[in-house]
Amino acid sequence: MTSPAALPPEGLPGLDPRFSRLLAVPGRGVDERMTRTWHVLDTGPELEALGVTPRGTILAVHGNPTWSYLWRSVVAGSFAAAEAGEPAWRVVAVDQLDMGFSERTDVPRPLAQRVRDLAALTDTLELTGPVVTLGHDWGGVISLGWAIDHPELLAGVLLLNTAVHHPEGVPIPAPLRVAGARGMLAASTVQTTAFLDTTLALASPALSPEVKAAFRAPYGTAERRRAIGGFVADIPVDSRHESFAELQRIADGVSGLTVPALMLWGPRDPIFGDRYLDDLVDRMPGAHVHRFEGAGHLIAEDRDYAGAVLAWLAEPHRFAPDSHFSGGEVGSSRDSVNLAEGSGAGATSVEAQSAAGGGVEAQGAGGAAGEADAADWTPLWERLDARRDDDATAVIEMGATGATRRVSWRVLDDRVRALAAGLAALGVRPGDRVSLLVPPGPSLTAITYACLRIGAVVVVADAGLGLKGLTRAVRGAWPDVVIGELPGLAAARVLGWPGVRISVPTLPSVTARALGIRHSLADVTRAGAAADLPPSPGPDDAAAILFTSGSTGPAKGVAYTHRQLSALRDILATHFDVSPDTGLVTGFAPFALLGPALGTLSVTPDMDVSAPRTLTATAVAAAVRASQARIVFLSPAAILNVVATADALTAEDRAALGGVETFLSTGAPISEALLAAAARIMPNATAHTPYGMTECLLVTDITLDGIRAAADAPDAGVCVGTPIGANRVRISALDAEGRAAGTPTESPGVLGEILVSAPHLKDHYDRLWLTDREAARETPDDGARWHRTGDVGHLDADGRLWVEGRVPHVLVTADGPLAPVGPEQQVERVDGVRRAAVVGVGPHGLRQAVAVIETDPGAKNPGLATPELAARIRAATDTPLVAVLAVPALPTDIRHNSKIDRSRLSGWAERLLAGERPTAP
Repeated sequence: MTSPAALPPEGLPGLDPRFSRLLAVPGRGVDERMTRTWHVLDTGPELEALGVTPRGTILAVHGNPTWSYLWRSVVAGSFAAAEAGEPAWRVVAVDQLDMGFSERTDVPRPLAQRVRDLAALTDTLELTGPVVTLGHDWGGVISLGWAIDHPELLAGVLLLNTAVHHPEGVPIPAPLRVAGARGMLAASTVQTTAFLDTTLALASPALSPEVKAAFRAPYGTAERRRAIGGFVADIPVDSRHESFAELQRIADGVSGLTVPALMLWGPRDPIFGDRYLDDLVDRMPGAHVHRFEGAGHLIAEDRDYAGAVLAWLAEPHRFAPDSHFSGGEVGSSRDSVNLAEGSGAGATSVEAQSAAGGGVEAQGAGGAAGEADAADWTPLWERLDARRDDDATAVIEMGATGATRRVSWRVLDDRVRALAAGLAALGVRPGDRVSLLVPPGPSLTAITYACLRIGAVVVVADAGLGLKGLTRAVRGAWPDVVIGELPGLAAARVLGWPGVRISVPTLPSVTARALGIRHSLADVTRAGAAADLPPSPGPDDAAAILFTSGSTGPAKGVAYTHRQLSALRDILATHFDVSPDTGLVTGFAPFALLGPALGTLSVTPDMDVSAPRTLTATAVAAAVRASQARIVFLSPAAILNVVATADALTAEDRAALGGVETFLSTGAPISEALLAAAARIMPNATAHTPYGMTECLLVTDITLDGIRAAADAPDAGVCVGTPIGANRVRISALDAEGRAAGTPTESPGVLGEILVSAPHLKDHYDRLWLTDREAARETPDDGARWHRTGDVGHLDADGRLWVEGRVPHVLVTADGPLAPVGPEQQVERVDGVRRAAVVGVGPHGLRQAVAVIETDPGAKNPGLATPELAARIRAATDTPLVAVLAVPALPTDIRHNSKIDRSRLSGWAERLLAGERPTAP
């Protein structure tokens, strides 16, 4: 039953009726010799009335069961830019035929027909290039079909959760199976609003009743919902389906697109999950990607997608006004794609990798990329190769019972080469992602270097993230291969982690089948025995994705190239004078793998590396004694327990620790008292506490003596020393609103966000284009890459850096921004206070400071501190405190166990002071 097109009713929230228009379009295909009427949102006429010439057109195509209302934010945002005198884009957001307020045709419209329909519409509009397509759900597929058919107009591709390919043998997503099941299709999609209601319920946060009503407005009767069922029925579940060939044509065509692309994704989508994102990234390896953690299928409602789209389009290099929009000639070299012969994957240029913030970091064949400038670069495995005939010990694994396992340089190198050749023989290719769920030790070391040698990208997510955080990290990286011990592989099976699974031990066949394990390391080694070692990657190929701690939000994947990892090795070796006979004991996971790269013995003490507080002083002594190592790396949380267990050290233990020459606390700044306590355990060692982050692991360094010298300065914060080597630090001053808006400077005494630049600075955040964009800071006086750390602090007159907290933790008071660490240090000098956090309560701009303390002895219950202690604390700090609260323990982040969770404390203090019953924060 047909029904005519109509304009939407006025008053729908966020929808400006000025942009609605009806358009008569000559039909094609099944509609040959007919005219169909479409409803579209089109800003073109209003832009013309303003006298604005748009840079191009955004062609937006909705999916099922939404309509053009989905795109109201990008429609409004683009037009607002034009009204403000900024470069603007015309937006044409369609209601597909039989959907929204377009004509109901009562004619089946399979995928190929819908692609023809869209082409008929754009021909009627007489669209000229540049055109950027924007699609969601099945609208994404249809928009891509139009894109590959119109290369002369196409300038770029924008996608929200969608798919162009479904793996053979894998069931389609459960919600679609249910909706499309025999006997259910009509009932759930047409006769009732069940499918529509379920889709709208996927929004997070929930849609308002008014917005839900707007989405329902075109679908008030069963007759008007027939296409909702038609879309579900048109899902090609296998090659027998009518639309399978067209979907395959589109999928193949997408692989040939060379225009700039941006994919914005909601990973909680139960329909188009990360599996489909990974497939799209494989097809468009130069694409920019941003995964919005917590967002789902209705990402256009969950997050500010329009802001991201308009920011991407506005970047000056993206679309030159005089560009010829044809094929791959669009955009700049930052978006160029080079297909490396024999690589098995598209290889983005160095510039595109840096800008992408999250495409597939594909490799050049045989390490061809970067060969011309490889003279100043030596790979991480170079020093391992140099000692391949050496029978001296390379790696020591400390056992729980005091037993040790020693692996020589010769055996380690043979193991690395066999595993590298074996992985390649079993199908691991350059650019493939390999997630490692293996504790530090000889096995992890050998697997890591084997992956690096063949150009596979090592994915390292710390078990200290917890099961939920680890799952988020692994699924976000979407590895091609997972190598693990039994606990990690069991978790991978239960939680549905992606990737071909390889077990470190050889498991019984029943267990292997149950866990979906394809190979064991023994299988890999056997395959390697009969295979040649493949060519090595180049310096600017992707090497690793390391995940942050998750202490400042969901853990982020930080991508490094081989050149950057080698630069980290070099700065570590130079600054701390590491030589082949130095030896390393490391209880800090990021450095546990650097021993072979440094050409020196490495040992991990007996501990649970995912729980640093399990490390004891006795275990450190045993590791030093077994290795005669002269350098010890520990995290702050590990140091706490090492100091706490020092009384158990024997005379033999203390003698071994007396041979340590350099001691480093890495991971977070620590107090002079704690560093001094650790130094007393290693009395002949120079104690260092470098400052850095996962994005740039070593930035500055300071010794214990340096900390004591800085104690005489009046500066607030923790002094973390001066930049190491070629590293640089600048400060972007905070404005009155607490925003880091100032021009980056090295002037002393400026409070602001800390910016860092270094040869080993990360390449980009993995699949987090927006985060990467926000973290980058350009300085016009040099060509260096700079990273916004999110830390706040200042430089002093001697060039030393003082860290005063995190930017989000700055209190914006009536008197201006207040960083928390300085007041916390004043509070911690009061007798009876063990640790303190200063957090804010009240509205932004009028925040008031609250001190939350751990006492010594500890408080049994949370609540107000005693009046006497509160009075002494107030007298000790020059920051007005609205309250002093005592808690049994301050909450810390999962992995470091040392970084106080000030955001959590702030919310808790707000509730407590508002009269809620006191509970632990």
